Formats: sequence, C-alpha cells, structure tokens
Amino acid sequence: MTITILTEKELRSCVEIDREAMEAVAEGFRGLGRGEAVMPPILRLDVKEANGEMDVKTAYVPGLDSFALKVSTGFFDNYKLGLPSLSGMMTLLSAKSGQVEAVLLDNGYLTDVRTALAGAIAADALARPDAAVAGIMGTGLQARLQLQALTLVRPIQRALIWGRDLMKAEACALEMTEKLGIPVQAVASGEALCAEADIVVTTTPARSPILEGKWLRAGMHITAMGADADEKNEVAPNALERADRLIVDRTSQCASLGELRSALAAGVVREDQAVELGEILVGKAEGRRSSAEITLCDLTGTGVQDTAIALFAHRRALERGFGTTIKT
Repeated sequence: MTITILTEKELRSCVEIDREAMEAVAEGFRGLGRGEAVMPPILRLDVKEANGEMDVKTAYVPGLDSFALKVSTGFFDNYKLGLPSLSGMMTLLSAKSGQVEAVLLDNGYLTDVRTALAGAIAADALARPDAAVAGIMGTGLQARLQLQALTLVRPIQRALIWGRDLMKAEACALEMTEKLGIPVQAVASGEALCAEADIVVTTTPARSPILEGKWLRAGMHITAMGADADEKNEVAPNALERADRLIVDRTSQCASLGELRSALAAGVVREDQAVELGEILVGKAEGRRSSAEITLCDLTGTGVQDTAIALFAHRRALERGFGTTIKT
C-alpha cells in the first residue's frame, strides 16, 4: 500500500480561494441537499487546562472514491508560546477498502479555505445580485479570507471592517485595500458597519452577541461564521427572529452549536423555520425571494466540506506533481 504525504507548503501552492475550489465545496453542500451524504455529528474534545479544543469531522458521499477524516485543533493561549492558535490535518481514506490514501498536513489551511468558500457560496445563493458593500466583523485571518471570497460572487466595490480593537481593524483594512484594490475602511462600531453594508459576515469567537437585530436593514444578507460550539454566540437571537429567511448548513448541528441554538433557547424561532443551504443549491427550497428580504445564514462547518476540499486538494496536488509517496 502507498500513501501520499502532502505538506502545508505544497497545499498552499495548489489550493487557493478561486472558483474551481468554490465549486468543489458547493458540490459537497449539494450532496447534503440531495440527502446523499453520510455525516455523523462532530466529535469534540476540550482541553481546558490549555484553553484548547479539538474537533473531528468526517463525511462520505456515495459515488466518490474517497472520504476525509479531519482533526482540527484550536489552542487559544498559543500566542504565549509563539505558536498559531489553529492547527490540524486531514486524512483521505478509500471508500472501497478503507485504506489510507493520503495525509494532508495542512495545519488548518484547508479548513480556512473551505470556510471562506462556504461564506461565498452562501452569499452567492442569498445576497442581492447588486450587493456592492461588504461588512466584515472581525479582524483575523478568516475575516480577510471571507472578504476575498465575497469578491468571487458579488461586485464588491468597497468594504467595512469592525473589530473590538480599532487598531487591528485599521491594519486589516489597509492590508485588504492593497490586496483587493478596493477601498476598505475600519469603522468604530458594528452598528455603523450595518448601516452601510449589503452583506455582513461575522468571523469572531465571541461568546456574547456582536450583531443586534435592530441594526438589520431591508435587503441585507448576513452570514454568521464564528459560532461552532455551544458557548459561542455572535448574533443576537432577535436578529434571527427579524430575518425573513433563516438558512443553515446542517439543521441539527446549528441547533446545538450555532447561532440557531441561542435563538431556539430564547424561544424566538422554531427549528422548522431553518432551511439547509444545500437544499437551496439543489432547488429543493427557496433562497431569497425578493430584494427587500433579510436573509441570515448560520454556518458551523461540516464534514462534507472537509471531504470536498480534501479531495480537491489531493487531485490538484497530484496534477502538479506534489507529494511524497511512502510504502507501508
């Protein structure tokens, strides 16, 4: 048996935020929407002494030759050690024999990419076609990637950045202005951001809301990316209550880990109000129905996204001659 080992450097050189990668992730969502994907609940392990957590995700889509098992870690005191907070790896296994085919030592890079692309897929399905002003809440790597990914699907002419640390927001805005060639401005409050943005993406690990329902305007689209654990909450329940359309990546997962969880606990929405993004992509459910609707998408990250991006990365890497093969 042979196994291909791919390093982070190799994966970064062949997987980028582009339309081909976005289509691969979108097809994963379609597998969920068609009811084909086999996806168990997330396995989560907390390491409280180190302010750390580990998630294990996987999914199998019939018809695909392989499926991925992903281990993702977040150790949020790593800055004290001079290390990044996030890490992880993906393993590709044969769907026919169960044998290991490849190990992708991406240190979380592929998760970052597929998460950003999921945001773009949600915006493409739900935001107004003429949405031109993006608002990003957060100043980290995912904030940057979400903004970049939005430019794939909407005619973004300018963007606003908000963060609890205004200096970090200003630095992020300057960097993205240079990278994307559009004006990106830091703003002093989330309310000011929402007053102008057509699309708002929340990208923080907040444990109390940073986005209030009273700030929402007709025609807006909101994608909430940060809440992926039962103690996280970026979006006030009254925002989900106010939205005309509530979309999720996986209803059961969002009901226990995402923004939907908080809104259900507050009693302001019902679980049956949520529509899965994959169902919209395959035509089973409606997305935006008018230019005046407020749409809100709660994304917690799914194993099918990981299988989709891992298969895509593996294929691209082999096409470009990357990887070290070992025999076992």
